[in-house]
Amino acid sequence: MRPLILLLLLWSPALWADDTAEAIFAGGCFWCMEPPYDELDGVLETTSGYIGGHVEDPTYEQVVTDTTGHTEAVKITYDPEQVDYQTLLDVFWPNIDPLDEGGQFCDRGDSYRAGIFYLNDRQKALAEASKKAIEQRFDQPVVTEITEATTFYPAEDYHQNYYQKNPIRYKFYRYRCGRDDRLEELWG
Repeated sequence: MRPLILLLLLWSPALWADDTAEAIFAGGCFWCMEPPYDELDGVLETTSGYIGGHVEDPTYEQVVTDTTGHTEAVKITYDPEQVDYQTLLDVFWPNIDPLDEGGQFCDRGDSYRAGIFYLNDRQKALAEASKKAIEQRFDQPVVTEITEATTFYPAEDYHQNYYQKNPIRYKFYRYRCGRDDRLEELWG
């Protein structure tokens, strides 16, 4: 391993934090789920990846075929002294279309379904309560899954922080996908 890469890995705030927690959310393309969490005080790291499937260490090319059972998700490592799980849920909902069971926005298929993957009973209870509150807002069923987390596999390096590495492509993708227009329509 190159010394600079090793140094960067060792410098990661999530690695050295004594009291960190994790949360996992799926909201369509994982590129679009990193930015709202990266902006939150107390979030130490976001990692794009795959969860919920039956293939060990899947690749992007495998996941998007909808044959592995995985969905694109983002794992958030955070300091619970600075930000709580309820706040993370409050950020999650207005960044997804909770009524779409066929994917999210222009991204179609199971690999783009929306979901909350809880890591403990407290997260499960908070997620279920937040879903009930969201259901009261809409006249349609909220189809967002709430599922116990399984193994989370980090996505390939080129997917990590894509919106920062490729800001023009990211903005074009987000616009072309109609994500912001649909979010505005749903959430105002």
